Amino acid sequence: MFGAETDIQLSSAEDRFALWKFSNPWFGTLRGRGGYAHNNVLFYGTVGLAYGTLRGQNSFTGLSQSRTDIGWTVGAGMEVALNSNWSARAEYLYIDLNDRSHSVTGTDNGLESSLLRFGINYRF
Repeated sequence: MFGAETDIQLSSAEDRFALWKFSNPWFGTLRGRGGYAHNNVLFYGTVGLAYGTLRGQNSFTGLSQSRTDIGWTVGAGMEVALNSNWSARAEYLYIDLNDRSHSVTGTDNGLESSLLRFGINYRF
């Protein structure tokens, strides 16, 4: 089985360093997916593009910067067909939004994240 998949989600990820607060309000992926189906179970791997907004803000001066970064993602999962229209799945994704220089901090900042997702799908 081969295919493609895209997704977008909201995020509350944030981190602090000294007077700086960094956050990731949203991110998404565009991925290729390939796997092997056995009976009603699909085991698959996925790899592709990751993108999302990173924000940096200084709590003392109020200086802030927001930008959209592009990186990569890789993962694996399994999907189980429950009947002809419904399926359930579990998936692990590693996302790396590449480090780039923030002009307000003068340093490279990025986002690396591991996700474990569970879902129910309905096919029309």
